[in-house]
Amino acid sequence: MTSAIGLVKGMKALGKKCGIKKDKPDMGIIFSEKPCNATAVYTSNSVKGAPLYVTKEHLKNGKAQAIVITSGVANVCTGKKGIEDAIETSKYAAKELGINYNDVLIASTGIIGHYLPMERIREGLSGIKEELSKDGNVAEAILTTDSCKKEAVRKIGNCTIGGIAKGSGMVHPNMATMLAFICTDADFSHDELKAMLKESVNKSFNMLSVDMDTSTSDMCILMANGMAGKVAREKFQKALDEVCIELAKKIASDGEGATKIIEVQVKNAADMESAKKLAKSVVCSNLVKCAVYGNDPNWGRILCALGNSGADFDEYKVDLYYGNISIVKNGVRVGFDYKKVKEVMAKEELKITVDMKSGKESAIAYGCDMSEEYVKENSLYST
Repeated sequence: MTSAIGLVKGMKALGKKCGIKKDKPDMGIIFSEKPCNATAVYTSNSVKGAPLYVTKEHLKNGKAQAIVITSGVANVCTGKKGIEDAIETSKYAAKELGINYNDVLIASTGIIGHYLPMERIREGLSGIKEELSKDGNVAEAILTTDSCKKEAVRKIGNCTIGGIAKGSGMVHPNMATMLAFICTDADFSHDELKAMLKESVNKSFNMLSVDMDTSTSDMCILMANGMAGKVAREKFQKALDEVCIELAKKIASDGEGATKIIEVQVKNAADMESAKKLAKSVVCSNLVKCAVYGNDPNWGRILCALGNSGADFDEYKVDLYYGNISIVKNGVRVGFDYKKVKEVMAKEELKITVDMKSGKESAIAYGCDMSEEYVKENSLYST
């Protein structure tokens, strides 16, 4: 089956085992036949992985042709050797692919504090050019605690956008808190790509939270080789938004220990910043997450989360809905059928709508519930 990356003209991919993990794919390669204009958005965590520093340096000219992703070891808090290992990885991959090492971007995900097993990585990179294909399973190779791979594709005329992502824990809305790699055959300049990626990320990954922890390693990269020609920017932006939102929702649904997605729409807020703060505050609330897991319509927790958002609003204007069921009107509980609300909450996706009645701005945030499994997974992760 052709991968999301392979559907893009001139793009090939590879997912393989190189021995970082015991028995799962742990190395992913994305390669373009032609050099790409490229841009990226990075984690806001002040502790950053070595791959981030190398990728930022390589992207200073706005160009890239390949990405090497390793899974199982994050290469974070590894000092000078970590940087040297990331650079060596780019050089070895470049030699195998026949390109300049500055055009190879590096990403790693996994346990912090361990060095990359460079001998295994060199062995894994050997002969990769012949292994690349349209159906290369790179989406599986980049996973860590994820339970499933995440891909999204959109067509705009002759152009295609294909994206993959990983993320299930350490996901919190302050980009970047997961890995996402998006490729297109549309023709756009670096500056255009940079502006469009920023806009899409602000609507998707920056509105996503699983567990309130911002990772040290993660990023979202967008590469465009231009092989399918020009496409209207507004149409491309819409499609890019859709790809990013789909990937963000798939990450939310695969949150560690999650049983359902939470989508919070705040509408009619006084301004966009307030709308975002309010929506994020609800999906980030552990009390809300636990209530959703238990199908408990404890609406007071949502009002409390709104109040903790830092946004100014009049609580006696707030209306609240679970699905289409009215729960709160003008800040006061209304009569509702408890059984019907529990049925709505028991579905795989719960939509919570908050009407602030204070303006015209809206924002949507994505998250998941929290079960006992989240604690279990994260208490045993490194062992």
